[in-house]
Amino acid sequence: MGDNMARRVLIFGNSGSGKSTLAKRLASSDGLAHLDLDSLAWQPYEPPKPPERMPLNESAYKLKTFTQGNQNWVVEGCYTDLLQLLVGNVTELIFMNLPVDLCIENAKQRPWEPHKYPSKQAQDANLSMLIEWIAQYDLRDDTFSRRAHEDFYSAFQGKKTRYLSNLSSTRNSRDI
Repeated sequence: MGDNMARRVLIFGNSGSGKSTLAKRLASSDGLAHLDLDSLAWQPYEPPKPPERMPLNESAYKLKTFTQGNQNWVVEGCYTDLLQLLVGNVTELIFMNLPVDLCIENAKQRPWEPHKYPSKQAQDANLSMLIEWIAQYDLRDDTFSRRAHEDFYSAFQGKKTRYLSNLSSTRNSRDI
């Protein structure tokens, strides 16, 4: 069966930790289909209403469609509830476990993400909210928290890597 040669990578961590950058690099260098979980985790944004999560079953259906349509993939996001849906099909886990201060600096320097915002100005208008969100990583006790990410990482029995910085080729800590 060809599946044993498949590469299926989950990258997770706080906002601003470098998940998208690493996922794009792997997608390009290794020919992996790339999915940013932000694209299926939220209802379409309708200002002035606050953002609202898509029902989990709808996100799960879209996730299943993506993974069934692609043998080799990299999926990235901060949603432990969605990551759990994939854990049985994963060949590798990467935890971007950077300090909050570094995530905030990365967020301030991030390029425009056209799949999330209609303009760079709209993205920048959201920056203070994003920085506040990033700063709460260690304080939250939800699907987006460091605690949820640590538990998810610890429970995984396969190949896994933990990055503590954005140094592109340095793996500061590795657990297999």
